[in-house]
Amino acid sequence: MKDKIRVLVVDDSCVVRQTLAEILESHPRIQVMATAADPYIAAQKIVQEVPDVIVLDVEMPRMDGITFLKKIMSQHPIPVVICSTLTAGRSETAMKALEYGAVEIIDKPKLGTKVFLLESSVRICDAVLAASMVTLKPIQPDRWVPPKLTADAVLPLGKSRAMIETTDKVVAVGASTGGTEALRVFLQELPLDAPGIVIVQHMPENFTRAFAQRLDSLCRVTVKEAESNDSVIRGRALIAPGNRHLLLKRSGARYYVEVKDGPLVCRHRPSVDVLFRSVARYAGKNAVGVIMTGMGDDGSRGMREMKDAGASLTIAQDEDTSIVFGMPREAIKLGAVDKILPLEQIARQVVVHCLEK
Repeated sequence: MKDKIRVLVVDDSCVVRQTLAEILESHPRIQVMATAADPYIAAQKIVQEVPDVIVLDVEMPRMDGITFLKKIMSQHPIPVVICSTLTAGRSETAMKALEYGAVEIIDKPKLGTKVFLLESSVRICDAVLAASMVTLKPIQPDRWVPPKLTADAVLPLGKSRAMIETTDKVVAVGASTGGTEALRVFLQELPLDAPGIVIVQHMPENFTRAFAQRLDSLCRVTVKEAESNDSVIRGRALIAPGNRHLLLKRSGARYYVEVKDGPLVCRHRPSVDVLFRSVARYAGKNAVGVIMTGMGDDGSRGMREMKDAGASLTIAQDEDTSIVFGMPREAIKLGAVDKILPLEQIARQVVVHCLEK
């Protein structure tokens, strides 16, 4: 097994530093090499020893975390996981963090931070593991994985309710680590009359609306954060809200979505498996599935269900263009994928396929 992932924790709160250190040290593959109360101290630590991953707060004395992030990425790029109260209430901060190269964002509440961090320990460790794979050659890590729920917890496996054939296809997309940039590339390539798209991107609550608005300003298709009863129509992409599951439904020939609460599935909410299962049930042969960069296996079983239900095409992003090849790899291993393509070719393949059908 490779050496432990060395982590530097940077936060001005002594309680947060101590709590994060305890959480990370509890994982067999993670070692906290140091903690720092502000970016200046952190810079001194980095001179002594370069960490594999930095867990970074935003609001700190002497220098804010976003400025420090920008300096790191321009001078000595190191994978960074942002852990801050500002990303929840001010999603522009989260957008800026991603723009400057943060790998993952974890929201901290303003109150009850210690309890929240303890409850989110699995997600925090997973974020660090995923971040470490951005710099190192992506491998399938031998890591501890707690028991996790399947899509059965939200949508029990049932008979198909899809029409034999509809005029329009439904394109279902799932992504995680590295997916924010991958989705931008994919959606920007689509024409105005692209088939209707439903998307799950593992993303913090209160961030998906701003993310959708940004993509909407960049793309020819309309992009919005999904709301229950939104129709899935040509030229529109619906993104699952953070912390809510997204399901496809059908009424006659009309496809629409349902946004609902529910337990974590594959340790995620929203879950790609939940979306893909609903697409398998209600779209069947009229569906196209795309699984993109991300750590773990969320979406692999759902894509297999889509293929078994007759999905007309299933695509996985290839390893070379994936930040983390975990999710596409798992779908490929299950025999759920028809084509493995570079990110830049996926949109064209989807459009050409839907025109042919």
